[in-house]
Amino acid sequence: MFQVQLVCYTENPMSDKTNDKDEDRAEEKAALTLSGTVEKIIPPITPNEPEKAQISVEGAEHLYKEIRVDNTLQDESGNEVVLKKGAKVDVTIEADPDATEPKK
Repeated sequence: MFQVQLVCYTENPMSDKTNDKDEDRAEEKAALTLSGTVEKIIPPITPNEPEKAQISVEGAEHLYKEIRVDNTLQDESGNEVVLKKGAKVDVTIEADPDATEPKK
């Protein structure tokens, strides 16, 4: 099973600063994980674009349950892999504490 993560950053995610404060913040992120299924693989429109994987997210509203992402992933060894039609995936949404507020 692959995991697709959608992350909301309030800072520059490409920053090379790493310290204990950054690690603590990562643990404090609010998160929601939903199951999904790869519905279809969409070929690129032009040869220089990547193919897309269309994922149906369980628990999302009917009109918004499909997302499309580049079908280019890396396995644990760093090898490039792609999702297959019908694959079960997890879609994780994470947000920094600065991007959230208490529910009313």
